[in-house]
Amino acid sequence: MSHESARGKFLKRPPEKILIIKPSSLGDVVHSLPFLNAIRTCFPKAGIDWVIAKGLEGLLEGHPMVDRLIVIDKDRWKKISRASSTLRELRDLFGQVGRGKYDLAIDLQGLLRSGLIAMASRASVRIGFSEAREGSRLFYNWKVSGGRNVHAVDRYLKIAAALGCEAVDTRFPFPHAVTAAGEAEKLRREIGEYVVVVPGARWETKIWPAEYFGQAVARLPLRSIVVGSASDIGISGRVVAASGGKAFSLAGKTDVSGLIEIMRGARLAISNDSGPMHIAAAFGVPVVAVFGPTSAERTGPYGRRNVIVRSGLPCAPCFRKKCGDPKCMKQVSPEDVFRRAMELLGGGRSS
Repeated sequence: MSHESARGKFLKRPPEKILIIKPSSLGDVVHSLPFLNAIRTCFPKAGIDWVIAKGLEGLLEGHPMVDRLIVIDKDRWKKISRASSTLRELRDLFGQVGRGKYDLAIDLQGLLRSGLIAMASRASVRIGFSEAREGSRLFYNWKVSGGRNVHAVDRYLKIAAALGCEAVDTRFPFPHAVTAAGEAEKLRREIGEYVVVVPGARWETKIWPAEYFGQAVARLPLRSIVVGSASDIGISGRVVAASGGKAFSLAGKTDVSGLIEIMRGARLAISNDSGPMHIAAAFGVPVVAVFGPTSAERTGPYGRRNVIVRSGLPCAPCFRKKCGDPKCMKQVSPEDVFRRAMELLGGGRSS
């Protein structure tokens, strides 16, 4: 069935109230921003609400394209000791979305929890991917094939296209945080142009050795800012120690809004496969990304001004979160990353 005929079958008229369900993760929410732009452009009069995970709301707070955020604390729901509280919170959430009077619910997450939220919305049209996991597709009445070996940005835009919202250009609209922007501008005045380093990642197998990051940035002509959450303070400190004074750490010192503004002003980013990497790419900041167990084709930095550095071992990508000896990351040398960073900075190849 073509997009045109499918839209006519399911969507009889432009929706007045839309619910987007995409709670996490940071990189995935960044990838969904072009989808948001396409939907808002296509349905300018519709109210758009978004289900977002606690801790990531800074990506969308004050966003002119989003009318309301519904923040869920999904990480607490995983704790068995909180089972009774979780059930109560889920009941309240389902009641809240059920009262939202949505006529279109869009599940970009594709898990059981997000499928249940779509069903609870009581929207007459509930759309998601036909490849969605954990049985979530059972809660949709309109399924779209996203494909497996497709970049997440393009995959989300397939649902926009099915709704008749073809993206003319791929834009990543971020909200503008005045306070965070002012602090980032002050930092730029103090240190000049800078490189952002992202040494952390959600999987331990995606982490390039901290000392390698430090050795790579030690030779760059610009200073480097190491970013991350509070849990990345240790690894960030090791990057700084190995940088010979060329890097300093802001790990644990910025919220999501602050991270966005720091990335907005960067000259270059050097990163593992991580959420902040996608923020940099979304702003058109050139990225040197070290990849091992994951697929750059699916989740690499989006755009043309980026470089993927990998070992080339036949076992990668394996998509494993645990590995006794992650050679695919260890065999990427600091020299390789330094050379590619210099190319993107316009310095050519250096010996």
